[in-house]
Amino acid sequence: GGCGGNGTSGYIAGGGGAGGYLYFPSQVMAFGESTVTVGAGGVPTTNSLYGTNGGVSSVSGLAGGSVDGGGAGGSINAKKDGVDGASGGGGGTQNATGSSAGGAGEGGTIGNDGGTGYLRNGVSSYLHAGGGGGAGAVGGNGSTTASGNGGDGTQNSITGTATYYAGGGGGAAFNSNPGTGGQGGGGDGQLYTQTGNPGTANTGGGAAGSGSSGSTTNIGGSGVVIFRTLNTASATTGSPTTTTDGSYNIYKFTGSGSITF
Repeated sequence: GGCGGNGTSGYIAGGGGAGGYLYFPSQVMAFGESTVTVGAGGVPTTNSLYGTNGGVSSVSGLAGGSVDGGGAGGSINAKKDGVDGASGGGGGTQNATGSSAGGAGEGGTIGNDGGTGYLRNGVSSYLHAGGGGGAGAVGGNGSTTASGNGGDGTQNSITGTATYYAGGGGGAAFNSNPGTGGQGGGGDGQLYTQTGNPGTANTGGGAAGSGSSGSTTNIGGSGVVIFRTLNTASATTGSPTTTTDGSYNIYKFTGSGSITF
């Protein structure tokens, strides 16, 4: 997930976009070792400028098995637009120049656009930022009454339990009604002076927009890579969690490593 933006007096930050969502319901892999890379969440800066997008997750030897991280939320000045990513970051807003654009998502089932920030008539009480996009829905736009919610992620039962992944972060607000995070690990937006909520680890959730310029807590949620297979791995590295669901073996990587069949 992308980091949330950092705001300060007169500047309200957008939520981070979710990491990309890829699901292969049936896929052939060659025998041998495959390298698994789990992307890290995006990290904010402390000077109200853009932080980083989420990192790339990938599986070597898997056709199309690489997906981008989410876009960072907008912050201030020339950095108030949300950043493009797998899902786009939400737009920030400031009381001098008005609304802003959300970042673009990559579309399809991977991710959606972030929402726009909103300002009415230069009044700071109407500063409502946009939410970050999620895998299943666009980020909400800021309005006269509330900041945008993060877009919901996508539900999947690959582990045997229905779980949402890749939700966007909620937009921050000046003094009322920040956006909530999308289902799938998106962080809830914050008010002015409050530090931002992170995306949930190993969901790809986007972090919340922060109301503080010095927030270091609005970090995007790290990614996850999951294999569901009738085969049994002959070796793994990186300590994946191994469970079963009926006849299937489930290998859940919350950190980078490798798997060998």
